Amino acid sequence: MKLSVIIVNYNVEYFLEQCLYSVRKAMQHVDGEVFVVDNNSTDGSNRMVQRKFPEVHLVENKENLGFSKANNQGIRMSEGEYVLLLNPDTVVEDDTFSSIVQFMDDHPDAGALGVKMVDGAGNFLPESKRGLPTPGTAFYKITGISKLFPKSKRFNKYHLGFLDENETHEVEILAGAFMLLRKTVLDEIGLLDETFFMYGEDIDLSYRVIKAGYKNYYFPKTRIIHYKGESTKKSSVNYVLVFYNAMVIFAKKHFSNKNAWLFSNLINLAIYFRAFIAILSRFWEKLVLPLIDAATLFGAFLLVVEIWGREVIYPEGGTFPHVFYYYVMPSYIIIWLLSVYFSGGYDRPVRIRKSLVGLLAGTTIILVLYALMPESLRFSRALILLGTALGLAILPIIRLVLYWLKVPWVQLGEIQNHRFLIIGDKNEVLRVSELLDSSFIKPDFIGMVSNDEKLEKEDEFIGSISQVIDIISIYNIDEVIFCSKNIPHQTIIDKMTEWKKAQVDYKIAPEDSLSIIGSNSIHTRGDLYTVDINAVDRPANRRNKRVLDVLLSLLMIPLLPVMLLMQKKPGNYFVNIFRVLFGAKSWVGYYPLDDSVEHLPKIKNGVLNPVDSMKVKEQDIMTITNLNILYARDYNVWKDLNIVLFAFRNLGN
Repeated sequence: MKLSVIIVNYNVEYFLEQCLYSVRKAMQHVDGEVFVVDNNSTDGSNRMVQRKFPEVHLVENKENLGFSKANNQGIRMSEGEYVLLLNPDTVVEDDTFSSIVQFMDDHPDAGALGVKMVDGAGNFLPESKRGLPTPGTAFYKITGISKLFPKSKRFNKYHLGFLDENETHEVEILAGAFMLLRKTVLDEIGLLDETFFMYGEDIDLSYRVIKAGYKNYYFPKTRIIHYKGESTKKSSVNYVLVFYNAMVIFAKKHFSNKNAWLFSNLINLAIYFRAFIAILSRFWEKLVLPLIDAATLFGAFLLVVEIWGREVIYPEGGTFPHVFYYYVMPSYIIIWLLSVYFSGGYDRPVRIRKSLVGLLAGTTIILVLYALMPESLRFSRALILLGTALGLAILPIIRLVLYWLKVPWVQLGEIQNHRFLIIGDKNEVLRVSELLDSSFIKPDFIGMVSNDEKLEKEDEFIGSISQVIDIISIYNIDEVIFCSKNIPHQTIIDKMTEWKKAQVDYKIAPEDSLSIIGSNSIHTRGDLYTVDINAVDRPANRRNKRVLDVLLSLLMIPLLPVMLLMQKKPGNYFVNIFRVLFGAKSWVGYYPLDDSVEHLPKIKNGVLNPVDSMKVKEQDIMTITNLNILYARDYNVWKDLNIVLFAFRNLGN
């Protein structure tokens, strides 16, 4: 057997699916085998592999063992002359495997090989070829000097910017996203160092190949798409700590004591600096819009208060007391902002309608509280209404300004006015068009293009693949989707590169899949389109579910004397109220079936479950499993409310 492909997966089902479709095509030209080592994913990856890729050897770990240990599991089981470590968020060309095997056969001095990697827009990824991260190289990289001199042999040795990306070269370090290794070399130097949980193991392995007297080659005659960072978001503090600590482990293992000490101290400084920047960045990203809203609302409301107070409340002189400025007015602003938050006004992408709904809900709460306040704290209902009117004008303006500034997480209206172009044969184009229509995107326009250069007249098609540049311009297209069932991945990457100046986004629709995948970077809006499933673990649903739990618990407390008489287990009911109120439980959760629930989105244990909404409580396991899945995948708060009302006598469960 020539080739063993090993893919370590962790909760990236749709990327893994697309990767395996491309691997299946590439394997047609090579005698080989494929292993997927799953690190205890909960997103349905294993079921997908078993259902759609029966030829794949699936290893299901019961815990996340990390990248190195999981790869070693696959290597020990493999029988190929060559072993390929491949990330799940990649797409290989149809001839990739045959090309790399042929190169290794022709170069017996090669211990390992990497290929040219591009992102989801066809842009070259510089990490395709790297130099050894010596203290000097690391310093230039960390300080950003390497970016100032991208072609410098001295300052950009980390990414070897001075080497032509389109020529084959001997290099020091290869990327773990695609790393082909000769099995006999692995037998000689050992497998991946399991001290590295994630990151750094590719640097260590590449260096050990060189130290053993073999060569690492960068081979750009075949390419892969790498949706870099989909499995691990690189702006996170955890990423910073794990990545840089991996560099410290590498330095202590391979450098002299003096160099290791210098490198370790340099890296530790980088850890604190980058961790601080990461925390600051994530904090700012979450709070930037609420802070803008708060500052703008506060300033505008203060202006209204001054004008209204001078002209209406105190026409003969005077002003509102300090308690109004220091306590009442800030309380109004806080209630408005919290109402916008709980209405989903700060969920990404930000929508104007939800912000306005939240503002009106906040006004209702303020007016109710106003009526309950003592006379000394009731200053003017008109101020509340004027503040609301002002907010209804200001919040849309803020979001319009952000939209005009092309802030990616702001959206006008509920419909994204995206205009799509789908390329493929008739059946696939129609299938993907229906998939787009059923997704949360709600496209403004879908154009269909034949993958045949010589298009025969078809009513559904507006042109052929050779006319795409003109079609993009004429129809003002935002995104191009390739149907990979009948378009070779070489062609997809070629066209992405050829059409780069068109400034559109690219996505790939794998065959027989409910997903459309693509991204230019880890921050690209709409990286993944799937059939619209309102999962229970969406941030808005988690928040709404929690709000309903709290409101129901607070409502039940004054009704306690009556409700206790109606409960089958009054004592448990009393305890459950406070368990739910303080977040230990939810009023509704899954029916407790260990084997099925462990693969569903994680939520709190429920007092009730979907089976309680049925008249017949004794159900078979398959029915119960399906009820749990339906609850998890198509959630809304009305389901919880209906279950509670239907089974209110069992709230003491």
